[in-house]
Amino acid sequence: MLEFYNDPTLPAPLFPGTHLVMDDRYAFLSGLTAVDIQGGETVLGDIDGETRLVLRRIRRMLESVGSGLDQVVRVDVHITELEEIRRMDAVYAEFFEAPRYPARTCTQSPRLYGGARVEITVMARRP
Repeated sequence: MLEFYNDPTLPAPLFPGTHLVMDDRYAFLSGLTAVDIQGGETVLGDIDGETRLVLRRIRRMLESVGSGLDQVVRVDVHITELEEIRRMDAVYAEFFEAPRYPARTCTQSPRLYGGARVEITVMARRP
């Protein structure tokens, strides 16, 4: 049975969707940016700061439903400047244990919501 969950610490999505959808085995998180976390405020940092902020929130959201970053099997990353991928990768690597990195796609998306530099979506197992 599917469960639909909006994180009570985040503003409701501005799109017709849900922050988190779960079934018996997996949790699917919608794309998250620093703008989403800050409730629409325009306090944006560099790629390092935004990546760290988003991954911390994703970790907290997963833990709130009994999962964690160690259960992530798939990640989609969208960044506005592909030239910044190494900086994003350095922060990303802080959150996952080598060599058990999740499968990942990273694409350049010239415009992200609210002027964010990075948007991250994950799929994680539910133990």
